[in-house]
Amino acid sequence: MTTNVLELPTLVLNRQWQPVHVTNVVRALVMLWNDTAKVVEPDEYRLYDWEDWAALEPIDGEPCVRAARLRLRVPEVISLAHYDRLPSTAVTFSRRNVAKRDHYTCQYCGVQPGSEAITIDHVLPRSQGGASSWINCVAACIECNARKADRTPEQAGMRLRKRPVRPEWKPFYAAQGARIASWTKFMAHEPALVTA
Repeated sequence: MTTNVLELPTLVLNRQWQPVHVTNVVRALVMLWNDTAKVVEPDEYRLYDWEDWAALEPIDGEPCVRAARLRLRVPEVISLAHYDRLPSTAVTFSRRNVAKRDHYTCQYCGVQPGSEAITIDHVLPRSQGGASSWINCVAACIECNARKADRTPEQAGMRLRKRPVRPEWKPFYAAQGARIASWTKFMAHEPALVTA
């Protein structure tokens, strides 16, 4: 149980309380111990350093980290002590990120073959001048990719489920959809449900 608790997600804010990353509980506690971050209590927006956080009693029914001499509440949100910048707003173009953007779903037939069996298809084939880019690549199952071959969807008689676009960057893009309800107070423009 302790191992699972240590891997729970923690939202990381910069000094202006803008979301910049998602880490796990163990990393958040190390940053708290090293005074590089403080825990943000989401209900009252109060900041806690290590000493204050360690003195708090865990809430019944909520996860906690058990040590030899104390039990620590699991931090849901931390604020960095010396980081003002925002991360890059561009998601790196890669096979994995195209598959994530398309939710590991074939953009022609709608099947979800799994992360290992999904392929990337160039809507305008490279043989016809198509580039490897966010607006020209989609996730496709092996069968649809082979059926389309070196043709456009129109030439192959296939229809795209949605037009490919560059995804918007999210601080938790790589967090596999992890989200905690208290995070909404710090992410005003985020949708209620994240499916990275």
